Amino acid sequence: MNIFLGELFGTAILIVLGCGVVANVVLEDSKGQNSGWIVITAGWGFAVAIAVYVVGWISGAHINPAVTIGFLALGQISFSQALLYFAGEFSGAFVGAVIVWLAYLPHWSKTENADLKLAVFCTGPAIRNTFGNFICEVIGTAVLMIGVLGIFNANNGIGSGMGPYAVGILVFSIGLSLGGPTGYAINPARDLAPRIAHALLPIPGKRDSDWAYAWIPVVGPALGAVIGAFLYQGIVGLL
Repeated sequence: MNIFLGELFGTAILIVLGCGVVANVVLEDSKGQNSGWIVITAGWGFAVAIAVYVVGWISGAHINPAVTIGFLALGQISFSQALLYFAGEFSGAFVGAVIVWLAYLPHWSKTENADLKLAVFCTGPAIRNTFGNFICEVIGTAVLMIGVLGIFNANNGIGSGMGPYAVGILVFSIGLSLGGPTGYAINPARDLAPRIAHALLPIPGKRDSDWAYAWIPVVGPALGAVIGAFLYQGIVGLL
């Protein structure tokens, strides 16, 4: 139960702050409108750091099914534990998306661009290319998994104090360096659950939820996390 509740709470915080910064930048008449990509990537990095600080001591703060899959592949958690992580992560991401919708309630009707409304909830490619978009998500999540394992390697001595801050910097860096092609989902729950919320919520003037693309930010990060986990394990094993 600690795993489920910790991941639900942590992932909800992640989405409130992460999707919230996107809403602030893209929705009409928001005070942060048009403040740009740096604000979005910084906001997501801070969101991850805060979420990990809040629930890291409860559940380990995966707040990302891809990270959970990476740890599962390495044998660091059991399959039954992974199911609890998944349940908390997807539930929390949905709750977080609903909270963002409520926080920006007057701005949905003011915003005419339906693509921007969708962008608050989920990612989309700058150039739609199935293979290219998929590979970008694989690479970004592999870097995420390598970074997480490296940050919390006992040899670094970072522990719970600076660890969450470092993970936030990692996510900020991935967004700056690899976020351009797809918006760097690197987290299946972050993308899929808010996409479902977008489909269900009464958002005026919304478009479809782009389900044809939706598998890429789910499957790509899952594969990338496994690749990153084994790559890091293999390199460490050689040292």
